[in-house]
Amino acid sequence: MLRPHRPTVEKLTTYECGVDPVGDGWAHSYIRYYVFAYLYVVFAVDAVFLFPWATVFSAPGYGATTLGEMFVFLGFLAVGLLYAGRKGVLSWL
Repeated sequence: MLRPHRPTVEKLTTYECGVDPVGDGWAHSYIRYYVFAYLYVVFAVDAVFLFPWATVFSAPGYGATTLGEMFVFLGFLAVGLLYAGRKGVLSWL
């Protein structure tokens, strides 16, 4: 209420990181980038499960069972990656 009110065209334009806005406010983004992000999250979270297996692997009596479970798990990951590759999800263009 105490400040002066002097709106100008420059003050009322959209400001984005010091760059003048060009074009429309809507930008196209491809769903493929979200699929890459989703695949990264899936494989990053799955890699976290390998660390507890590595600690149990050294425990006596659990070595062969843990190794078998680890190969089954990595097999599922490999099948998922091959499926995504065959569907063309992993191609950039």
